[in-house]
Formats: sequence, C-alpha cells, structure tokens
Amino acid sequence: MYEETPSGLVAGAVLWRAGGPGGIVLPDGCMDLLWVEGRLLVAGTDTGPHPAGEVPGGAFAGIRFAPGTAPALLGVPAHELRDRRVPLADLWPAREVRRLAGRVASYGDPRAGLEALAARRAAAAGPPDPLVAEVVARLRAGHAVAPIAAAVGLGERQLRRRSLDAFGYGPRTLGRVLRLRRALALARAGTPYAEVACVAGYADQAHLAREVRALAGTTLGAYVAGADGAKSETPQPSGSRTTA
Repeated sequence: MYEETPSGLVAGAVLWRAGGPGGIVLPDGCMDLLWVEGRLLVAGTDTGPHPAGEVPGGAFAGIRFAPGTAPALLGVPAHELRDRRVPLADLWPAREVRRLAGRVASYGDPRAGLEALAARRAAAAGPPDPLVAEVVARLRAGHAVAPIAAAVGLGERQLRRRSLDAFGYGPRTLGRVLRLRRALALARAGTPYAEVACVAGYADQAHLAREVRALAGTTLGAYVAGADGAKSETPQPSGSRTTA
C-alpha cells in the first residue's frame, strides 16, 4: 500500500505513507523526512535504486521535499546525505529530536506531524533560494549545463558546487534523474517506448534503455510490468519517490 498527497503547508512537498518495506526506491532528486515506528530519519538523494527494506519497519510515513529545498530546512548540505538513510538525531541534538518525535507522535496521522515540523523549519529558514528552482526548471526543460550556468550567472564549477550542496550531486546527474522520472511516467502511462525516448529527450531508444538500467537497475519493460516488487503508482512531475 502506498499513498501520497501534496502538502498544503510546505511548497512543492509531498506527504506519503507506505504499509511495508517492499519494492525498490528509485532516484528522484528529492530528500525525505521519515517517520518509522516512532523514529525520525532522513533519506538523502539517490544515485541508483535502493531496496525500501534497508530501513526496517512495518509502516512508514514521510514528507518528500522538492529537489534542492531540504538542505536549508535540515541545515546539512545534500551531498553529505547522498545515498544514505540516517537518524535525524545524527544531524540534530538528540534531546531536540526526542522532543520532536513526541510532537509528531501526538498527531493522529504522523504525516500531519511531519508536515507541521517541516513548515516550522521552512518558516525559520526563510524563502527558498530562487537559483535552485531555476536550475531544476531548466534541467526539466532539457537545457544543457553550460547555458544553465550562464543563465543563472555562475561558472560551471560554481554551479556544480552549489548543486552538490542543494541536490547532493552535480547538475548533469540531476538532469539525468529528472529525465528518467519523466520517461518512467510516460512509459507507465502507456506511451510507446520509441516515443518516450523522443519526448523525454534521449538520443534514441537504446540510450533510454541504457539510462533506465544505469539509474533504475531494471528494464523499462520490467518497470511497466511491475516486476521485482514494482508498485502501481505513476511518478509525479514533482519527482515523486514511488517504488519500482
């Protein structure tokens, strides 16, 4: 069982819950704050598929932040959490995390508690960096890194450093991940694979197949068929962390 809904309090965020650890988590450029049976954890951005069961638990709730927005809320550069799932107490004082865990537990639905926690952090952090949203938008549109750097007034090396802090990896990798999510959504919606490759911006269908294998660890056919623990949710444009 997996459900998600847009947050009404945190811009670009998604609230979700899952009934068990089955499936594989695919890269989406996002970071999550998790509630797992009384524990608060953080999931960093991924560079490849992760088994959902690497975090033990029978029920999960989370808030997934839009790409690049979580580091300001957490106070930690994204690259320090890349491909990791860590207790929030490893990042913040343990006493504070215990207090926050108790507050989240007081809600009937832990998703509401996570949303309230994130909304308070977002208010304290101030407005998001407009550069982050512009970089994500341009990457989603298929722009190359050099024109993006020029558009935001940075050199390519500067853009890479800013991207590592915001997204956990450089803009080229983030672009590959966002393109993959678009391709998976199109394929799951029934779009022919050759058309998926063209619309999502791949050189050809063979290029699409290589990227799906490299980033998702599977084939497009297996993903669409729901093989290897695939769920039926369709990835959302915001970078939904659905499983496959």
